[in-house]
Amino acid sequence: MKRRKPTNPIRKQQPKLKMALRAVACIGRQRNSSILSASHHFRFRFRDSAALPLPIFSHPRNQTALNFRVRAIHDTTSDLKTSTNSKKEDEQLSQNWKIKMLYDGDCPLCMREVNMLRERNKLYGAIEFVDISSDEYSPEQNQGLDYETVMGRIHAIQSDGTVVTDVEAFRRLYEEVGLGWVYAITKYEPIAKIADAVYGVWAKYRMQITGRPPLEEIFEARKRNKGEVCNDSKACKM
Repeated sequence: MKRRKPTNPIRKQQPKLKMALRAVACIGRQRNSSILSASHHFRFRFRDSAALPLPIFSHPRNQTALNFRVRAIHDTTSDLKTSTNSKKEDEQLSQNWKIKMLYDGDCPLCMREVNMLRERNKLYGAIEFVDISSDEYSPEQNQGLDYETVMGRIHAIQSDGTVVTDVEAFRRLYEEVGLGWVYAITKYEPIAKIADAVYGVWAKYRMQITGRPPLEEIFEARKRNKGEVCNDSKACKM
């Protein structure tokens, strides 16, 4: 018998290896062509877009600052318009007033109550509002009550000339706009004394509470601004 020659395993695998190499080469050519076409595409797009104008972006901080300035100007203008409109409305409603309210227009907490009463007064027209912090405030038109006196505590003047102060002033004002029930209980003792005592504490420390200078400094500043020198506090009318 003839002895068979041993087969070489590497030789058997040669056809499969050749097929695999051909497949790899084919895939490589496809990838190269795809890369070349993609690079050509992007180069073409970039060349065309170079002629287009670049978009202009504003920095968000600059935009925010601009919006803040515009809003601030708008708010200031709105406040001026509101203040002017309120004065005109007060003048129209105060022709047949029953009571005057002397209020401090520089007191932020006081103005909340004043604005509420002013809104209610649109239905009644019974209150005349007088801003004692205004340079136009005249003691002669308000029962001789000077600036120092009316700054110490709340004052109201009835149509017959009667001056009322403290909690009674609030009660009379509220009654004229249909809210008399709020202070109705303060008509009776000992509630009346207790309410006046509580208000007295507020009136004494309201400048500190609202973060304003002491009354003495405000009086001096007002005198300097108006150019008045008072030798007698009773004779000084501002």
